[in-house]
Amino acid sequence: MNSRTALAWLVASTATALVSNAVLAQSYPTKPIRLIVPFTPSGGTDASARILAQALTDDAGWRFVVENRPGASGRIGTELAAKAPADGYTLLVGSVAPNAIIPSAVSNLPYDAVKDFAPISLLVTSDFILAVHPSLPVKSVKDLVALARSKPGQINFSSVGNISGSHMTGELLKQLANINIVHVAYKGPGAAVVAVLSGEASFYFGSGPTLTPHANAGRLRLLASTGPKRSKLSPGLPTVSETVPGHESTQWFGILAPAAISKDIVSKLHTAIATAARTPKVTEQFAAVGSESIGSSPEEFAAFIKAEMTKWGKVVKSGVSLE
Repeated sequence: MNSRTALAWLVASTATALVSNAVLAQSYPTKPIRLIVPFTPSGGTDASARILAQALTDDAGWRFVVENRPGASGRIGTELAAKAPADGYTLLVGSVAPNAIIPSAVSNLPYDAVKDFAPISLLVTSDFILAVHPSLPVKSVKDLVALARSKPGQINFSSVGNISGSHMTGELLKQLANINIVHVAYKGPGAAVVAVLSGEASFYFGSGPTLTPHANAGRLRLLASTGPKRSKLSPGLPTVSETVPGHESTQWFGILAPAAISKDIVSKLHTAIATAARTPKVTEQFAAVGSESIGSSPEEFAAFIKAEMTKWGKVVKSGVSLE
């Protein structure tokens, strides 16, 4: 084969592949899409996945199988998605722990959080809420910081697990406020909340829908939210950053696919997901579970993930105990 023939063959092959991808994208999806949730069937990740799946089923007629693959703070399900065929029929609900925190905290990770995934859309974000036991003599973040400074090593906080978003949010407070507080990891949000309700832990960064009923019943006291500005869902709460500058932490969920997925299918997925995320019905459903609907572009989501990895990587490298 001479060079001219080889070039012609290459051009023809490329054109054929592009046409094939375009045809596949037009007909996609022709079968159910597996949506991997790397956590148990409770909590924000699972709720967000099921709201999205139902919306796309109702509005676009797409079929989904939500598959919970929990374990190792989200690593097991995330690895499974990274190694799945890149045909658009396996997607991942990505989140802060497995996709932004763990890459800096765990060596020999069996997936690359950037190279192994194609971002589709940042689906939702939600602020953590800082809750304390009512017996704790504090009514503000300022009071909590002052108490922790007066009792170094005696104030503890619960989390949903080691290297989780709630854990790192507490570590960020510890670093920025220069206080000596002790982290205690529990197995999931239920146990972490119970620890504060019982007085076993002093405070916890959790979700609004989980904590608000207990606060309304007088079993918890809510001090602040952790977003960059006061939350639309909890406008009466100040932010932690109003007292501790730089303390910002959000839980987030977004849709990713294996990296080699075609751009045409990424485009089709993004259009469908972003459109669904912005409908009033879905926006209200996300708000009911404490989340603000986003629906970003793939490029915006990719930049967001890299920024989150940089931010939490600095926290991890600043001396966080991962035991």
